[in-house]
Amino acid sequence: MTVLTSRLDTAGPECAAHRAAMLDKLAGIEAAHAQAVAGGGEKYTARHRARGKLTARERVELLLDPDTPFLELSPLAAWGSEYTVGASLVTGIGVVSGVECLISANDPTVRGGASNPWTLRKSLRAHEIARANRLPVVGLVESGGADLTGQSEIFVPGGALFKDLTRLSAAGIPTIAVVFGNSTAGGAYVPGMSDHVVMVAGRAKVFLGGPPLVRMATGEEADEESLGGADMHARVSGLADHYAVDEHDALRRARRIVARLNHRKPYADPAAAPPPRYAADELLDVVPGDLRTPFDPREIIARIVDDSDFDEFKPLYGAGLTTGWARLHGYPLGILANAQGVLFSAESQKAAQFIQLANQRDVPLLFLHNTTGYMVGRAYERGGIVKHGAMMINAVSNSRVPHLSLLVGASYGAGHYGMCGRAYDPRFLFSWPGAKSAVMGPRQLAGVLSLVARAAAEAKGRPYDEEADAALRAAVERKVEAESLPLFLSGRLYDDGVIDPRDTRTVLGICLSAVHNAPVEGARGGFGVFRM
Repeated sequence: MTVLTSRLDTAGPECAAHRAAMLDKLAGIEAAHAQAVAGGGEKYTARHRARGKLTARERVELLLDPDTPFLELSPLAAWGSEYTVGASLVTGIGVVSGVECLISANDPTVRGGASNPWTLRKSLRAHEIARANRLPVVGLVESGGADLTGQSEIFVPGGALFKDLTRLSAAGIPTIAVVFGNSTAGGAYVPGMSDHVVMVAGRAKVFLGGPPLVRMATGEEADEESLGGADMHARVSGLADHYAVDEHDALRRARRIVARLNHRKPYADPAAAPPPRYAADELLDVVPGDLRTPFDPREIIARIVDDSDFDEFKPLYGAGLTTGWARLHGYPLGILANAQGVLFSAESQKAAQFIQLANQRDVPLLFLHNTTGYMVGRAYERGGIVKHGAMMINAVSNSRVPHLSLLVGASYGAGHYGMCGRAYDPRFLFSWPGAKSAVMGPRQLAGVLSLVARAAAEAKGRPYDEEADAALRAAVERKVEAESLPLFLSGRLYDDGVIDPRDTRTVLGICLSAVHNAPVEGARGGFGVFRM
């Protein structure tokens, strides 16, 4: 039998402590999510509604097929910065007229939907996801362009937004712009470079320069409607392909455009799959509040894969890394999950072989992170940990099957790279509320800096200030701890969102469905030189 057997004592005090710690962290994440949902706040939302307009999230909801999920991406972008949480943009994956689409909606309650540096990063990440997974892009546009207070960080890299739209179109990935309000200055190129454009009568305004700029540049007097209104673009310039009478009509027209795309997935959706044999709610019980305490990743696997059925690969070799085959919502999946935190040579070689096998079989890979990195020390260096760790990183780097990454615990050092961290282009990367990621743990990093400073003082023959050292170590530990937490990392778009552990199976299922919009093909050779 390959059905996993759980050893969790869900009624015991240990699981209760784990659950309490996770729920406490989850509460902090939910509070930050509430900030993103609030957008510009009650005052500006009320002003927006008084103009007879729908909010960004209402537009998304009406665009989607009824009773279908919406996987929001990067909802905590800009957290901890001077800008509003969410970065004045809603992005995510949802089903429109039966087609999985990447949806992007400006939030005009936040500075008129103006783009700041985090908005740009969030938009570029959304385009990256659309391109890799061949998802049609529907943009719900209402933006005054760039937030000029941050223009130095937006102007130069911002051109990539328009480049992305043209390259998506060139790759046969449809792009649709639904313009509800302003789309001015550089923002005018969003509808200008989209395959399909819907504009709302009396509301949509698309022009490179508004009336004040035209007056200053040419001396010409022009009102907004004649300069760039929906009626003009539908009758004169030809920019508007569809002329909508109101917002609801615009969304209806957008749904019809998607329905007529003739967009087909290269694979049939899998048959209905049996759920796990253990409750998703028990995922709150698995990970300790103190990540230095080990836990068995099979307890997570048993609660996310179909029928809790898992064929383990090399279970007796490199036991610090659990690898094996499963299905999730009917999709085949290879799983690599850190079991003991540290990656040794055996784990690294096991991972490299497993990744090659997944590529040979065209099977996507899921990486469940809980690692402190690769093992250090004289015996391990002499045993080849550098070349074996490099072998694993080589395999991850050159693998061609889709990768999904989920940080469930620690993800430190080069172990983060070997487990397909953000820099290794996973199709999607999410975190649990208790996860942490940094170059190393706070205590270790502070200790290294202390040892270096102590050695420098000895080399110069100076006495070492122990009191100052203790203060420095404490400050460094606090800083590294704060910068390793999910809110900080998600705010900088180092993941695609922090999810409730209980939603893990659903989130991964949506991701697997999305990646199957593009061909799933592994590397056939092409891994470069493996140092043996």
